[in-house]
Amino acid sequence: MPGRDARATSEVAPSIQAPSGIWLTHGKDGRLTLYVHSADGLRRWTQERAGGSGWTVADIATGGSLGHLTVVQDAHGYVHFVGRRERTSGSTPAVDIVYAIQYQTGRPITAWRSLGNPHKDAPGGHRIGVPDVVVSASGEVHIVLRNAGGGLMLRRERPDGTWRGWEDLKGARMEGDPVAVALASGTVEFFAAVEGGTLYWQQKEAGGDWHEAQPSRLAVLAGTTAALETAPGRATYYWTDPAGGVVGFRAGAWPMALGGAPGGGPHAAIRVAVDGYDCTVLAHQGADGTAAVGLGVTENEANGVWWSDTGVRCLGTPALALDGRGMMVMAVVGEDGEPRMARQTEGPGLTLDDWRTV
Repeated sequence: MPGRDARATSEVAPSIQAPSGIWLTHGKDGRLTLYVHSADGLRRWTQERAGGSGWTVADIATGGSLGHLTVVQDAHGYVHFVGRRERTSGSTPAVDIVYAIQYQTGRPITAWRSLGNPHKDAPGGHRIGVPDVVVSASGEVHIVLRNAGGGLMLRRERPDGTWRGWEDLKGARMEGDPVAVALASGTVEFFAAVEGGTLYWQQKEAGGDWHEAQPSRLAVLAGTTAALETAPGRATYYWTDPAGGVVGFRAGAWPMALGGAPGGGPHAAIRVAVDGYDCTVLAHQGADGTAAVGLGVTENEANGVWWSDTGVRCLGTPALALDGRGMMVMAVVGEDGEPRMARQTEGPGLTLDDWRTV
């Protein structure tokens, strides 16, 4: 069983707010970096050595001007940051999407660059959603968000590094925010929960346009979807069913009931080697406020996902990554606002060692 944190309590300190995100990235030198974004800004911890237990003292990577932030790492190890920024301008706050990048582990983040807003008017611009970002195999950055009308907007880099304008991929009545996934084939896909079902956009070819959105009547609790490439060129989407439990879905197949008792937030997903098998690990904040982990054989989840409650209370969705030894690391933000971490042990099955405050 995963280790338990004896300091966890059942009461949330009233001054602590849930973070807008927690992320783990794996640098080219094998070291992990932990990021936590909250109203105070983006805090960053860097592993002192690959696979080790020591971490640098937290530094503030950026201030608290970003209401929301998304972090993703590309195949070269670069870490990309996309934020939704609000600034007071008259009666309606001005909103724009901003972008920055970190090229090496522990190095400073570049200056933030504004990518504007797909809406020219302030009221429409204020109603845009939270962006998601992925980087294709060619290194092209893709940013997607829900527009004021509930459709999908895309902004992406050209191969020479310049940015295209905002592209309208249509769709309507989107609930929550879209999820993007970059596949080893070089293509990128988008998925969104909408009123009464879902929409799914599939790229025709690497670097090309997208097929018209494919609708379904699948029931999705908005704001809970995660995506993971589970076979070459194929993604699996995971979300919470409005009636409870986790669902797994691959385009062209029936949805799979995977069990679990998730809360209302999104899931984290990663592929991990367990006892010689390629497995998928899912993690979320459970309905009772503790972090839960699910384990199933990759692309064989329908035959069973085994869930375990870590007993560690957390704020928001956990983060998952593989460390320099190929072992899974799980990080959460505790109810005191401080990050805690546990690592996969070398024994049989998926077991986590003791939880430690970073």
